[in-house]
Amino acid sequence: MDNLAELLHGFTIAVTAPHLALMAVGVLLGILVGVLPGLGAPNGVSLLLPLTFGMQPVSAIILLSSMYWGALFGGSVTSILFNIPGEPSSVATTFDGYPMARDGRPTTALATAFGSAAFGALVGVILITFLASWVAQVALAFGPAEYFAVYFLAFASFVGMGGAAPIKTVVALAIGFAIAAIGIDTVSGSVRLTMGIDELVKGVSFVVAVMGLFGIGELLVAVEEEFHARAVSSKIDWREVFRAVGRLPRHGVALLRSAAIGCWMGITPGGPTAASFMSYGIARRFSRRGRYFGTGEVEGIISPETADHAAGTSALLPMLSLGIPGSATAAVMMGGLMIWGLNPGPMLFVDSKDFVWGLIASMYVGNIVAVALVLLTVPVFAALMRIPFVVIAPLIVIICVVGAYSVSNSYLDVVMMLGFGVIGYLFKKLFYPLAPLVLAIVIGDKAEDAFRQSMLMSKGSLGIFFANKLVTCLIVAGIALLLLPLVLQLARFWRKPASPAAGATSQEKVII
Repeated sequence: MDNLAELLHGFTIAVTAPHLALMAVGVLLGILVGVLPGLGAPNGVSLLLPLTFGMQPVSAIILLSSMYWGALFGGSVTSILFNIPGEPSSVATTFDGYPMARDGRPTTALATAFGSAAFGALVGVILITFLASWVAQVALAFGPAEYFAVYFLAFASFVGMGGAAPIKTVVALAIGFAIAAIGIDTVSGSVRLTMGIDELVKGVSFVVAVMGLFGIGELLVAVEEEFHARAVSSKIDWREVFRAVGRLPRHGVALLRSAAIGCWMGITPGGPTAASFMSYGIARRFSRRGRYFGTGEVEGIISPETADHAAGTSALLPMLSLGIPGSATAAVMMGGLMIWGLNPGPMLFVDSKDFVWGLIASMYVGNIVAVALVLLTVPVFAALMRIPFVVIAPLIVIICVVGAYSVSNSYLDVVMMLGFGVIGYLFKKLFYPLAPLVLAIVIGDKAEDAFRQSMLMSKGSLGIFFANKLVTCLIVAGIALLLLPLVLQLARFWRKPASPAAGATSQEKVII
């Protein structure tokens, strides 16, 4: 009941004329980010982040989160109308969304996608509403050892459940740790890894890093991989919209299953992309019409869209409660919180209640605004896809350069942003995951501080990480996740059928 009272108070903060206007602006910008190639939710939020420095934290986070919801919806528009996923998490939507639209049912495909997405987002917000403060209360009893165990579990989750090759995830984490270590060591006060450059004493700006990794990196990939969009009709038939949404309850099992998968993958570092693919694969396996998937099947749209938005929303739960982002976009938002002077984690619910519950309330309203605006603006944003990429690409570069320079009015930040763009490009081309890199940049120094503080408290004994049941369970779970890929590999090896004999008898040859 306390949570409901706090939520009602949050609505009084979120449902005001200025905040509703910010939601509308954020959603429209997000749809644009999701529709245009070379951009994405993490990059769009990072590009907008410098503009929020002078805003109140509640207003700033409402603007950024609304852009996030809009970007997720925008990616679905291009997936269905153009067979071009505007977001990586929208790739699975193209499998059945585009065939349905090409078959003359674009309104049905879009309405099904948006209705499913709204349901997934609603489940994610409800999860945050009822679990966030409980998780935060448990975390209030945490000491350095417990915090390190949580960070360790987060890093291990990326290795065991992130979807990418484990060794590549480890490499991405290691690079992120090295970047996070640049600057002043908060425990000893010494300067490290600055290479004699005085401006690096303050460390590498998180905003500069993500603008390069996601903005310039994605742009370089888009320039190299030329695409040719062929759109289907984007006219909206409102009667069909209501009919399609009204048919969604018939697929209740798929909706609930996909929402559960999305919430789990959002809380753990699997993220929306992994959630959408996992949900699509499971739906195809268990659906009675699984053999028709890929030809315009309704469940083939419902499953990835529900999981995508459920994961995207619930990824904010560990960020708010524990200070551990569940996705790349949540990591960017967490960087924004620290820039605004807020400390993500359990104390956020004690020191900044208005901020937390204003944000949670805005999630309910923001997703409703996103569904309404995306339906109204589909024809407009579909037309933007016909703008030549040679016009869009320079605009993206200008935004990135201006944003990087505005962080601290330093040309070094611009150079580093371009350098991070090259890193982002190489990661994409070599299929290295960016989310672990971003996570390590954001909380790598915090994990190091927690570990070193634990070692000081225990006088160098690792036994502190097994001193109580909570920290022991977290460490053991992290170790299990680290070993999970190896266990699965061994299991596949033992299940592999024995190879046939090298030679066959002459009788066998005759039979063959």
